[in-house]
Amino acid sequence: MTELSAQTGHVSDSTDQAFMADVIEASNTQPVLVDFWAPWCGPCKTLTPVLEKVVNSENGRVKLVKVNIDENPAIAGQLGVRSIPAVFAFDKGRPVNAFQGALPEGQVRQFIEQIISGTDGAKQLDAALEEADSKLQDGQIGEAAQIYGAIIEADPTHIGAITGLARCYLKNDDPGRAQQVLEMVPEGKREDPLVKSVQSALDLLADAPEDSELGAAQAAVNSDPADLNARMALAELLAANGDTGEAVEQLFVILEADMAWQEGRAKEKLLELFEAAGPKDAIVIQGRRRLSSMLFA
Repeated sequence: MTELSAQTGHVSDSTDQAFMADVIEASNTQPVLVDFWAPWCGPCKTLTPVLEKVVNSENGRVKLVKVNIDENPAIAGQLGVRSIPAVFAFDKGRPVNAFQGALPEGQVRQFIEQIISGTDGAKQLDAALEEADSKLQDGQIGEAAQIYGAIIEADPTHIGAITGLARCYLKNDDPGRAQQVLEMVPEGKREDPLVKSVQSALDLLADAPEDSELGAAQAAVNSDPADLNARMALAELLAANGDTGEAVEQLFVILEADMAWQEGRAKEKLLELFEAAGPKDAIVIQGRRRLSSMLFA
């Protein structure tokens, strides 16, 4: 057996005779990628391991079937394959997309994500995610968490649901559970902006201040409202305490007094808080509008 025919739970080999069952019928349950290759094909040896890696990282949302065209030329001929490697995507029994040549991992991942997002099941999950996100923003944390959990049951690698559930725990002042949920993210998706956003929020909470520290910082601002250093210290403590809205307000006071204060330190911290809160948070949406009006006034 060559390195191109290794099999896992989501990757298998097929033949012209088994193609109907392995691909056409199987694609009624999940999208199936067909990798047409041959032992003499150099680019195939580059592409196939990439396909296997990305498909396995999806944990069952898509399947990869490999067909050696030297031994099984019929299906490749029917599909008009003229050069290899050639990859065809099947959904609901029919080919829906294809590409030729050895693409880099990023483009392969994008191709597969487009196939997955176009399925009926994915559209239903997207609708459920939108509902959960809306409930989270409205403060209905329990209801949102239930929907996120249901999405994860259907798709354990769903980044939107995993990060949404983590934010539910953050809203309930339970960063430990939020971190546990975030660990569900597959290794290949840890650089996703949604994941990095939640991790930023967790990092901010790593050194939560004592009540006495917050009280002292607030007292310093009250005694001298024009002391921007004291106000910045208060903003950072508020952020570390999870009081994002209050921290943002303190930073805007600094920006209104001096937009370029300490080489833009307040603006930099504000953008850091926006990233940690996530693009759908009301504080972020309103804050970005407010910042834009200040910048372009």
